[in-house]
Amino acid sequence: MKIVLSEYDFAWPKLFEEEKQILFTHLSSAEPVIEHIGSTAVTNLIAKPIIDIMAGLPDFGHADKLVPKIQELGYSYFPQYEDVMPHRRFFKKLSDGIATHHIHMVEIGSEFWIRHLLFRDYLRRNPAAALEYAGLKRDLAKKEWKDSNDFADAKGDFIRGIQKKAGFLSE
Repeated sequence: MKIVLSEYDFAWPKLFEEEKQILFTHLSSAEPVIEHIGSTAVTNLIAKPIIDIMAGLPDFGHADKLVPKIQELGYSYFPQYEDVMPHRRFFKKLSDGIATHHIHMVEIGSEFWIRHLLFRDYLRRNPAAALEYAGLKRDLAKKEWKDSNDFADAKGDFIRGIQKKAGFLSE
């Protein structure tokens, strides 16, 4: 499969904010902190045009009770990924069969939470690193991939390098 990347779209932050308000309203009893992550959260960075949302919970014990509420909003739930990442709940929203939004529900302060915020914030503060990342993504998008997870894995060394520079030292 080919990975389709889009030039940065200034509508992405607005799409995130709209979805954030909807999610916050439906999940407010769990006191979520909702963050825009991934490449669509970094101004001027090319990206797969999917809004990545991280819904952080102060108590991850509430996660399974929130799954139906997120599904009511038109998201599909993917429990099979919990074999690899048991402390994350993953959801996709589709429009005409194409993913438009992903939700990663995790605990605030978890490794996932910290890694993703550090990476996003580092790229936001370091345009040269964001440009380097864009170049890597462009090169990788030219290849044929079994699935999008393989594309994500191919970016892993770069991402871990940035996370280390940003202060995340876990391996």
